Amino acid sequence: MAEKNAKKASEKDIRHAVIVAAMALAAEKGWEGLSLRDVAREAGISIAALYGVFEDKDDILVALGREIDRAVLENISDYDETTSVRDRLFDILMDRYDALNDYRGGLCAVLESFKCDPKQAVISFPHLCRSMNWMLEAAGVDTSGIKGAVKVAGLTGLYLKVLRVWKEDDSRDLAKTMAALDKALGRAENFVQSLGL
Repeated sequence: MAEKNAKKASEKDIRHAVIVAAMALAAEKGWEGLSLRDVAREAGISIAALYGVFEDKDDILVALGREIDRAVLENISDYDETTSVRDRLFDILMDRYDALNDYRGGLCAVLESFKCDPKQAVISFPHLCRSMNWMLEAAGVDTSGIKGAVKVAGLTGLYLKVLRVWKEDDSRDLAKTMAALDKALGRAENFVQSLGL
C-alpha cells in the first residue's frame, strides 16, 4: 500500500513538474513549436516518464485545467445561502483568474497559438465546459438537464470573453478583469432572469 501511495504521489509530482515546465517553455518559445522532448528535458524527466503521464501537449493543457479547477475548488468554503449566485460566481471566477496568473506567460502563448490553429481551441472547448460546470456546481447552481447545459454554455462564453481582458490586464489586483467580469455577470444575470432560468 505504501508503495502504491508513493507511486501515486510521484506521478502527481511529475504531472505538476511537466505542467510548470510546459508553461515556462511556452512563455519563452511559444506553444506551437514546443516539443514534448523539450518539456521532458525542462521538467528533468525522461521522455518515457513523460509518456507515462501525458499522451500529448493537449493532455498537458487538460491537466493544467484540472489543476486550476482543483485550486479554485479547494479555496471555496460552503457557499452562504444569503449571498447571491452572481456574487458567488464572481468570487469563484476571480479565484480562477488569480490562479491562472501563476501560468500567465505560458497561457498567453497558448491563447495566441489558438489564432493560428483553431483546432486546438475546439479540442480544448469540452474541457473548459466541464470546468465551468464545476464552477457553477461550486456556486450552488443546478447544471442538470437542458437548462443546466444552457447555463454551462453561457458561463463558458462569459469566461472566454473576460479571459481576453485578463490576458491584457497586467495590474496586480486584476482591476480591469474584475470590472469586465462584474459587467458580464450583470448582463448574464439579466439574460437568465428574462429566460426564467
